[in-house]
Amino acid sequence: MTDNQKADRPARLSVERTVVGGVLVVTVQGEIDHDVKAALSKALMSEDGTVPPPRIVADLSGVTFMDSSGINVFVAAYRQVSGAQGWLRIAGAQESVLRVLQMVGVDAVIPCHPTIEQALNT
Repeated sequence: MTDNQKADRPARLSVERTVVGGVLVVTVQGEIDHDVKAALSKALMSEDGTVPPPRIVADLSGVTFMDSSGINVFVAAYRQVSGAQGWLRIAGAQESVLRVLQMVGVDAVIPCHPTIEQALNT
């Protein structure tokens, strides 16, 4: 794909950050692949990018596609928050995304919950 084709496409990923009860909730919508991994990684970090938030819920209910780039971002974020005595949880992954997480075993390392509420209250 040429740069012109990329420029003509609307952004395929949108990320919104909110804090709920001291937990960073990162709501992701669209497709997670190589082209957007840097944006996703940045969203999972603190505002200044130096220290990861201690507790993160990634709401993937709006994600329609994820490849290995997304897996790598989540594993890296998990390692960072775990090293800081925190945690990362995934919420609301659609069946196709959840299947990818399960195939590579990420769901055994990063807890996956059906809803944000369950991820926040576990």
